[in-house]
Amino acid sequence: MSDTLTSKLNPLSLPLRQQLGLIALVLLAFTPFWMGFLYAGDQGLLHIRTITIALFIGMFAMSWDSVSGYTGQISFGHALFFAIGGYGSALLNLGWGVPPLAAVVLGTVLAAVAGLLIGVPALRLEGPYLSLVTLVAPLILLQVFIWRSDIFGGELGIPNPDPLVATSGFAQETYVFFYVAFALFVLILAVLLAVTRSDAGSVLTAIREDEDAVAASGLNPAKFKTFAFVLSASVGGLAGAVFVHTPMASPTPSQLLAQTVSIEVIIAAVLGGMGTIVGAALGGMFLSIFRSQLSNVDFVVPGLGVSVGDLDLVIFAVGTLIILFALPGGVLRWGIVAGRKLVGSDGAAADGGRTPVEQTLEKFREFFRGGRDD
Repeated sequence: MSDTLTSKLNPLSLPLRQQLGLIALVLLAFTPFWMGFLYAGDQGLLHIRTITIALFIGMFAMSWDSVSGYTGQISFGHALFFAIGGYGSALLNLGWGVPPLAAVVLGTVLAAVAGLLIGVPALRLEGPYLSLVTLVAPLILLQVFIWRSDIFGGELGIPNPDPLVATSGFAQETYVFFYVAFALFVLILAVLLAVTRSDAGSVLTAIREDEDAVAASGLNPAKFKTFAFVLSASVGGLAGAVFVHTPMASPTPSQLLAQTVSIEVIIAAVLGGMGTIVGAALGGMFLSIFRSQLSNVDFVVPGLGVSVGDLDLVIFAVGTLIILFALPGGVLRWGIVAGRKLVGSDGAAADGGRTPVEQTLEKFREFFRGGRDD
């Protein structure tokens, strides 16, 4: 037993793609150190802050992917949960003096409750009807924010709440909140991977492929979809709540609630690879860093008389379309397939070629058949 456990915990015994993932996390953890070698002074600190923001965008993308990427229930308004977590935590801290950590926990709970209130009735709908509900909900909340601007600050937002960790100086603040974001990023990644790689995750994927087959196996798809929706809302609310307690963000609609936030999160997950969690995280980070760097390019495009930074949205949109056409399954899926071809794996399985989803459904069918026979 101990030998088996030791073998599982040995990184060298993991598949190549998981080893590469661990190496990437280690390199990411040392970002402040290698940024210090590449850039001098405040320039390196500014790049660290850019990566910190990218970590939060990656968390937002993972939260969306955990429900839409796995169940196929596309949400166009996931920023609703980022805003409820962020605004809820900030208002609790500013208005009632709740300590930042407790405010983050309560903000996460508020986002989970919102996920339950919206998810239970909305997930009874399918296709464009569900998407329309998730699209309209944040628009309604935004109008409430504008209507009660005395509380929510309208389109300008509210003042920054107390920081999650007390710091002194620009450099210390940058380093501390990078590791706060990194620790939360790893935690969310681990939790979502554990859930989606479990039997429950296989059922969620099966719901996306054939909901009727899941129901025929004796399972209730609505319960699994509601669980995924609430989990996704909680993760998004947690990320939003912590985000507003960092110096890199503030409780404003443009950062938490605007429709562009929801759309960018969807683009990030699709680019990275829907239904993978890791791909969504990578897509979110890449999108955030790419847009940030693109907006700082001062090169003037010949014939147009405008800088690349002024055309960042156009260039980003064109680049996104090219990637979507070239790699419709997402960059991560393309990388996995390319890696398998490179090492000569033919993808043959000892289980007769059945996917994990098919294997899980077969286990449930056998269980319920056995129950009826008894």
